[in-house]
Amino acid sequence: MSHVVKKRKLDKTRQDSLYFDSYSDVTIHEEMIADHVRTNTYRMAILRNSEYIRGKVVLDVGAGTGVLSIFCAQAGAKKVYAVEACSIAEQAEKIVQQNNMEDRIQVIRGTVETVDLPERVEVIVSEWMGYALLHESMLNSVLYARDKWLQQPGGVILPSKAELYIAPISDPVVEDRLHFWYTVKDQYGVDMSCMSDFARRCIMNSDITVNSVTVEDVLSHPARFAELDLYTVTVEELRSVKGQFRCESFGSAAVNAFCVYFTVTFPCPDKPLVLSTSPFKPETHWKQAVLYLDAPVDVVQDTLLTGEVSMYPSEESARHICIHVDYSIGEQKKQSKTFSIPDWSSEAQP
Repeated sequence: MSHVVKKRKLDKTRQDSLYFDSYSDVTIHEEMIADHVRTNTYRMAILRNSEYIRGKVVLDVGAGTGVLSIFCAQAGAKKVYAVEACSIAEQAEKIVQQNNMEDRIQVIRGTVETVDLPERVEVIVSEWMGYALLHESMLNSVLYARDKWLQQPGGVILPSKAELYIAPISDPVVEDRLHFWYTVKDQYGVDMSCMSDFARRCIMNSDITVNSVTVEDVLSHPARFAELDLYTVTVEELRSVKGQFRCESFGSAAVNAFCVYFTVTFPCPDKPLVLSTSPFKPETHWKQAVLYLDAPVDVVQDTLLTGEVSMYPSEESARHICIHVDYSIGEQKKQSKTFSIPDWSSEAQP
């Protein structure tokens, strides 16, 4: 794209409209349900919590196709309110009917902030996580539902905890792409090595890149920098989720990025069940959030990497996440960089 698009702040109604519209197509639901780690972990967590769900009233926030609602009914729920704001709710109703669950699952079209349930609920289930955990800010809706509709004390939230991790990585694909410009002369007789700096600025930009990180490219043990308890965290606290990190490199390499990932935990009677998006675990559709440094930094065995991560909503669209990282690598002075996921505001321009 050759022209520069000026960003402007979208009003909340427009932000929400674009967000909900993105869930009206079959592709995103296919991707989510085909994600076996995601869908099967939810299924197992719900079934293992059947003693807390059996005979209870459940609220499914952002129900989508209604698959989690059906899992809850299979676990013995007396009634499930499947609240879904986008048009996929029509398909959810068909799926509920096809599975003969219409007597126990009621699909309600609307946002959880605007619908009126006929009763309070004893369990809330929701698959609210976005890229880097907080992209799309659907957790706000879960907290609204918790405060308005969940019976207290004794109410159950699935999942009940989320944790954020960071680790330094070396992405060899980036280095290959940058080196490409030095190979053009041998292939075509034209020296284009001067393109390397331009390519670095384009590739190692301020975008949050959603990509799969391989285990071999992770350069230290990941560090946890934040934990969210869904029973107690507030919307106000989500406006700035931050924490410090400290890592020591495994060996000699060039750090050219950080990767951020998350886990969510389901309490279960025997032992907690964890859904992890770690590069050390089987891949999920969330992959990892990759944050490229402006330039690579060489490290050796036990080089210390320290810093602080801060996550907060974008000024252009509150549903989009920004990640600010202050970091020091070895003896280098502290560096800072702010990252964001390219948002809808550029698409909204006339």
